[in-house]
Amino acid sequence: MQSWLSILMLVAVAIGFGVFTVFISQLLGPRRPTPEKLAPYECGVPPVGDARERQSVKFYLVAMVFLLFDIEVAFLYPWAMALRDLGWTGFVQVLLFMAILLAGYVYIWRKGVLDWGPAERRLPRVRTAGRVTDGSRTAA
Repeated sequence: MQSWLSILMLVAVAIGFGVFTVFISQLLGPRRPTPEKLAPYECGVPPVGDARERQSVKFYLVAMVFLLFDIEVAFLYPWAMALRDLGWTGFVQVLLFMAILLAGYVYIWRKGVLDWGPAERRLPRVRTAGRVTDGSRTAA
């Protein structure tokens, strides 16, 4: 019961701190709203256009790739903590996991998911007469 009491005390302190800060900001804060103060803050840049405009699929792909490679830490951390207890079996599991992640990374790299530049700047690699060129027209 003692452990539950400490958790309840922590929750009470957290809620109390939140209520206290909101109350104090209402009590001591400025009371003269202007249209500029009431406008949404967009990282220092004035908002332009509609917020519901279409975004590129590349944005979502990068976000999903970030999540996938970020979640791997959630799996690697427990393995790192228990590696001595797991022995060689755990070590082989970590190596296999990392090999699968590396294969996925190479795949998305080759597919161009990590290319951020405009498409016209990325020159295709062309194989001509047994040698590989970068597609530019300049002589090397």
